[in-house]
Amino acid sequence: MRLPSSATWVGPFVLSLALLVAPLAAGAQPAVTVYRVGFLGNYPPTKDPAILRFVGAFVQGLRESGWVEGQNTIIEWRYSDGRMERFPDLAAELVRLKVDVIVTSAAPAARAAKQATTTIPIVAIALSDPVGQGLIASLARPGGNITGLATLFPELAAKRLALLKEILPRIARVAVLRNAANPGNVFLWREVQTTGRTLGVTLHSSEVRGPDDFQGVFATMIKERPQGLLILDDPLFFQYRTSIVDFAAKHRLPAMHPFKESVEAGGLMAYSASPCRHVPTRRRRRGQDFEGR
Repeated sequence: MRLPSSATWVGPFVLSLALLVAPLAAGAQPAVTVYRVGFLGNYPPTKDPAILRFVGAFVQGLRESGWVEGQNTIIEWRYSDGRMERFPDLAAELVRLKVDVIVTSAAPAARAAKQATTTIPIVAIALSDPVGQGLIASLARPGGNITGLATLFPELAAKRLALLKEILPRIARVAVLRNAANPGNVFLWREVQTTGRTLGVTLHSSEVRGPDDFQGVFATMIKERPQGLLILDDPLFFQYRTSIVDFAAKHRLPAMHPFKESVEAGGLMAYSASPCRHVPTRRRRRGQDFEGR
């Protein structure tokens, strides 16, 4: 399943970035001034075609706003390779490079960037409850140096559980795969717990902190004999979605995934937002992406 186009992230995100950088160029000579954009992400696009599509959409969105990599813009790409503990060092490196703005692709990256600088603007692509995580003061007045897009990840996670129950009415025990190293997963887990109580579904938390944990967690999960599997939104699970899909198929475990790419890899079902859907032109950004959505 796919959310309607109001879930589009790339257009508004690129516009936010453009608005931050544009004032810097107002009194400068375009042919001389070059601005640096620091990108702090999880995995390089060379490891996954889906990530490559997103990065391509991001670069194209910048181009349509007049920021062309190699001409008036330099993008400093930094990736943690799924190791969230690397984000602080990578963020500090971007600060030393004196980038004009830092773009982050997940809450741990945004937190690391915030701790590294209080002056360089930070644009977060998708934050789950940024207020609850202490990243901003409020959605209306975030304060500090972080802006970007807050998502409905907790509500989406709860909706996925409800859909799993709707499809399998007799389901009573569901394993929930979550990343204990990602603070954002805490809010998703709380929302899912509330929905589980309402639906009369017993939830079993299956926690990983890194790629090396999957084998052990999967073995424990099977011993608990769940009737279904719910995967929470997390970059780690996106990168290892094929392994998760294969595990669920091997053990005939009905699974609800947070990424459509998981279904493309053979997963049973997904309910998700598409971050690369409709990369808008400048005219469409001014219209569609902001008209009462």
